[in-house]
Amino acid sequence: VEVGKASAISVLRLQMRQNELEQLTKVLQQDFLAEQTLFNKLLNRNKAIVVEVFKALTMPSDDLLLSTENLQLHPELLKYDKLYASVEQSEVLNQKENAPMLGFGLDYIPVSERTDMDPIDNGKDILMPMVTFSIPLFNKSYSSKTKQNQLKLQEIELQKQERLNVLETTLDKAINNRISSRISHDTQTKNLSQAKNAEDILIKSYETGTIDFNDVLDIQELQLKFQMNQIESVKTYYLQTIIINYLTN
Repeated sequence: VEVGKASAISVLRLQMRQNELEQLTKVLQQDFLAEQTLFNKLLNRNKAIVVEVFKALTMPSDDLLLSTENLQLHPELLKYDKLYASVEQSEVLNQKENAPMLGFGLDYIPVSERTDMDPIDNGKDILMPMVTFSIPLFNKSYSSKTKQNQLKLQEIELQKQERLNVLETTLDKAINNRISSRISHDTQTKNLSQAKNAEDILIKSYETGTIDFNDVLDIQELQLKFQMNQIESVKTYYLQTIIINYLTN
């Protein structure tokens, strides 16, 4: 084999690795079609509708400032406030029904005129003032209802606090994962640059016949690995950003 020329074995190795990359590309295309069908069906539309995606996403230069105060106003927590208010209203009604009641009113009685005699105010309608006073006799049922409402209020408070803890943990995890993804992306960028420099050196050495062609393929495969890790870091960054936006906006 001439110096600076690839041997038959080197060419075959290159072709085999190329075949593997083509296989991976085809598999990823099929995975995309499956995800596209799933996405379209979630929107209740034809599965064949093409979903347009960004060809490339880059890592933002800076992260947006976060405010964890909005977490207290998250809809998943506000629903407990509505439940709490509902039970409180139920208890107000229960206390009202349990309290003695004093009522005032008028009773109107129509009177027909008598023809067999002539009494005073014959045929005059009667208007009588009325006073009512009632005391609940079965207080135990109202007391039981009050106790139930108190337990419900305690349960709602505990459920809300538990959910708040889950949301805070999820938010903290998403923030840390996003930071980690940026660190990983920066590391892969450095590795990719160094691998490119190594590739240039190896190619020059290969041209002079002082190095195996397989070493060149190895460093190129390593570059591909770093590039895929970069993409994975960017994907993780945006996925964690979605979680953060859901919890804080």
